[in-house]
Amino acid sequence: MSRRQTIGGGVISAGSSRALRLDPFALPVSFAADDIRADARVRVVELSRERVVLRRAVHGIRMAVNVPVAAFQGVALRLIPMDGEGPDVVAVSLEHRDPALCVPLYSAAHSDDVVAEWQLWARVFGLPLLIVDAGGGVREPFRRLGAVRIARPAPRRRRRNVIKHRRPSILMRRSCGTTAPRAVHRDDRELVARN
Repeated sequence: MSRRQTIGGGVISAGSSRALRLDPFALPVSFAADDIRADARVRVVELSRERVVLRRAVHGIRMAVNVPVAAFQGVALRLIPMDGEGPDVVAVSLEHRDPALCVPLYSAAHSDDVVAEWQLWARVFGLPLLIVDAGGGVREPFRRLGAVRIARPAPRRRRRNVIKHRRPSILMRRSCGTTAPRAVHRDDRELVARN
């Protein structure tokens, strides 16, 4: 009997050999995901690079929610603890402010490829990387300024740099030369001619 844990509005299967993995290079893709609020406990997700369409029926009313990918907060990484024995599940999801609109992208009982999947989905959608903490709060793991990550600059190394062959390295070892001051007067006579 497989246990189930919730992620946002949906449910992720967490059996010993079950893993959810979508291919980010095969978009657009359509798949069925568990949804605890839907009538049949299932919703159909159509995922493309520009938008996400969620189709489900609630109390007999069929609905389709069309959300642009830019409306999502980012690609989130979360650890889902399992009840009792068994390993915890690591999940990557497309995170939205409304938990019912979160879309699971990857989940597995092992965490070997999770960081690569997390970064790959964020790169495909052009969204920031997010981490969901134990209390359910969402935060960014890296500091950013707009769309650019902020980090300390790496020290410059000429050895393996692009500009290595532009100038000879001997110029780096030379000291700067000094110029001797020019003599304006010689023997108390001015060298500049005057009328």
